[in-house]
Amino acid sequence: MNLSDKVIAGIKKDISSGRLKKGDKIPAEPELMEFYQVGRSTIREAIKTLAISGILKVQQGSGTIVASKIKDESLTQRLRRADYEELNTVRAVLENEIVRLACSKRTTAHVELMQELLIQRKKAIEASQLKKCADTDIAFHIAIAKASGNQVLSDLYENFSLVLHDFFSTREQSIEHFQRNQQSHEDLAAAIANKDQKSAEQLLKSILHHNY
Repeated sequence: MNLSDKVIAGIKKDISSGRLKKGDKIPAEPELMEFYQVGRSTIREAIKTLAISGILKVQQGSGTIVASKIKDESLTQRLRRADYEELNTVRAVLENEIVRLACSKRTTAHVELMQELLIQRKKAIEASQLKKCADTDIAFHIAIAKASGNQVLSDLYENFSLVLHDFFSTREQSIEHFQRNQQSHEDLAAAIANKDQKSAEQLLKSILHHNY
């Protein structure tokens, strides 16, 4: 998500929440620049995009107003404009239930896949391949979701994980970040393999606390 997309998501969120209503004038450029910590060109690009989509209307000499309400969004669209706290809360709810179910439903094939993904994750760390670290990390958590035995929950988490991946790709991460919690991920896989729900839940809590 680039800077313009973040501004677009923020303005859409204000409209959908009712903070900005149809007919309201949005804040002036300097105020938006200060609030989003971006330059004038970024603000203008975001406003232009929203105007083209019919959400905003630029009125020369009198500012920019909200022209329409936000239409019904897909779940993915809604997640993409969520903030960090909202995403982290949803993630915790989903993964806690997924890990609980995986501890009782996992098969040998599920465990083997988790272990193979962790081997790939470790190799990516050793090779300083940051993108590969993130990709294998997401794949590992999706593998746990599949091990839950609940297809709807698994599909829901897989879609959510794509949004989560995009969100964290905009935040600063490092090889050290993945290296620090490699062992906790390996321990989580072992706990699921051993059907040790209590240990698995504690390990997941630690992983979530450190944001991967």
